[in-house]
Order: sequence, then structure tokens, then C-alpha cells
Amino acid sequence: MSSAPTIHIDPATFHADPYPTLAAMRQDAPVCYVPELGATLFTRRDDVFREEKRVDLFSSHQPNGLLTKVMGSNLMRKDGDAHMRERKALFPALSPRTVRDVLGPKFREIVQGHIDRLKPLGACDLVTDYAMPVSADALRLMTGLTNMEAAEMDAASQAMLDAAANYQRDPEVDRLGYGYADRVLELIKERLPQLRAAPDMSIISVLDQAGLTLDEIAGNVRVIIGGGQNEPRDAIAGTVWALLSHPDQYTMIKDGSASWNAAFDEYVRLVAPIGMSPRRVARNDTACGVDFEADELIFLMFGSACRDADHFDRPDTFDLTRDTGPAIPFGAGPHFCAGAAASRTLIAGHALPMLFDQLPNLRLTDEVTFAGWAFRGPLSVPVTWDN
Repeated sequence: MSSAPTIHIDPATFHADPYPTLAAMRQDAPVCYVPELGATLFTRRDDVFREEKRVDLFSSHQPNGLLTKVMGSNLMRKDGDAHMRERKALFPALSPRTVRDVLGPKFREIVQGHIDRLKPLGACDLVTDYAMPVSADALRLMTGLTNMEAAEMDAASQAMLDAAANYQRDPEVDRLGYGYADRVLELIKERLPQLRAAPDMSIISVLDQAGLTLDEIAGNVRVIIGGGQNEPRDAIAGTVWALLSHPDQYTMIKDGSASWNAAFDEYVRLVAPIGMSPRRVARNDTACGVDFEADELIFLMFGSACRDADHFDRPDTFDLTRDTGPAIPFGAGPHFCAGAAASRTLIAGHALPMLFDQLPNLRLTDEVTFAGWAFRGPLSVPVTWDN
């Protein structure tokens, strides 16, 4: 256990809204041990930005970590050469050129298909009826798991992420998470012969062409399903909520004084869909004036870093005029999210502008509730529009 001051939390309250607690931690105990989570939390932006890069001390290699146990061996839980080997293998599937030339046009088709389906209805829940299937269909395309239905992709993502953040050790959460992890492996095995006969730019295909083993492919695909479904789903629905509940900000987009990219950047700063990254302490050492022992668990709190008042004026407000440069919702070190460019293209390039352009007078019909701290997003975003 580190020498950091101990801060207790109520897990239910923290799950419902972690930001008041995180603000108090940043003020009074920016590096603190939380017994309910069994980890020491780094909450200030500059500490997170700096310490994330110190992989020699705060290692991503966590063979006994929950994410590794659920997902299997994957590049997110490797450092140095082992990490770069798999990141290099993945790059062709998510490179800027692939995003622009291969994925971008397909993303537009996916988004248009879901808007065409929804438009006659006049109302929907943007989380379940739009953001979820758009993200899942994009992920089916990106991974190569075209044999997985959109609803199952979303369910698998949520179940595996829940199990990877199951620090309270709920057995039902583990049952669902590990069950879907097995299901993903079965579907990869089913697709591999087809992709070997006709290789493409999908993640499964490029990892297979690079010589990764089946277990390595499965571990990485599971992790990508986790972040690649959860993050865009929550960011699409959440950014729509932010713009509809702040009409003055949406007016800035309509009159051209702000961009869709700015809306995306400010939303993921305000509500980082992936709120933290766990690391293992590699050796006895000191950081931020705190003594650590080997094999302790720490959490780098991205969601807290993105609301640090030392970098953001009025950090709890949605403001398209702010400089979001210091925000680190996708990380800042060698583990910077490999899918960030694809996510931006899907959301800011297609899902948001096409929705607002084609659904006239889009508006909220009820309050929106958010949940989560390791992974956070709206539970429901009910809307209606004019037909």
C-alpha cells in the first residue's frame, strides 16, 4: 500500500457522479489511496500526463489485472518492444490513410442507413436507437467481425468492460464478461478462414497478416471492442445531449463560429468516455511525493485530468470556445488511443453533422442521466424531431 493519504468513497455515489469527489481529491489529496477501489488514484492533469509516460515505474504489464484476465493478452497491457510490435501490426487498419480512404466512406453509408431508418419515426432514444448501432456497425467493419450482430457487439463490449472494472468482484458481472470474451473468440475463429482467403484492411486481417497468434488477435480485438464500442457510442449520444441542452453552443456551429470537431473535443473533455487507465507499480519508488511498493495498483484518472481547474476555466461547463489542447481523454503517452482518428471521423465527420442536418428541430424530450467513472456516458437520450 502506498504512503498516499487515504480517501474513502461511496461506490454508488462515485458511479453516479464522480466529479465532486474527484474535484475534492485534486484540491486536497491529488494522489490518494481509495480502499474501496484497492488503488492509488492520480487526479491532477499534470501528474497524469507526466506519470503515464513513466512505464518503467507505472507499468501497463499487468498479468493479474482484471482487463488482462477478461480480454487476454493485448497491447494495452504491454510496454516497450512488446507493445510496439502489436501496435505496429495494428497500424494499417487504423492509419490516417485507411480512415480517410477506406473507413470514412463506409462510415457515411452506415450513418445514413440508420438515419433513414429513424427519420420516419419522429422520436427515439439516441443511445439505443442511433449511437449504439452506428458504433457497432462501424466496429463490425473495422474489426472484420461482420458475423456479429450490432446488438451483440454492444452487449459484449459492455459486459467485458464491466468485468474489467469489477473491483467489487460481483460474480454475475464476471460470468457475463467472461462469457462474451469466449463468444468473441468463437466468432474470430469463424471469420479467419474467410479473411485468409480474401485479406482486407480489417483489424483481424491485418493482425493475422502480421503473424500474430490467435490468442493475440483475440486479446486485441476484445480490447478494441471494449473501447471502440463504448467510447463512440457514449460520445455520439453525449455530444448530442450537450448541444441540445446548450442551444447557445449549437448556434455557434450553425453560424460557423465553431466546428463539429470542437464539439467532439469539448464533450470528451467534459465527460471522458474512458475515465481512467490502471497501471501496476513495477518497483519500489517515489512519485509526486508518495512512496509506492512493487505490484501496487494505481489509476490514472483521465476524467479528472480533463476537468482540472489549473488548465480549464469553469471546467464543469460545456464551452466550445475553450482551448481543449491540454485535455487528455485518449491518453498522452505511448498508449495513446490507436483508434482516436477513426473515432473523430465517425463522430465529428459523420454521425453528428448528418443527424442534425437531416432531423429538423431535433430536441430533447426528457432529462438525461449519466453513469460510470471508469467508463462514463448517458444511459438514455430521448429526442424528437419534426417530420
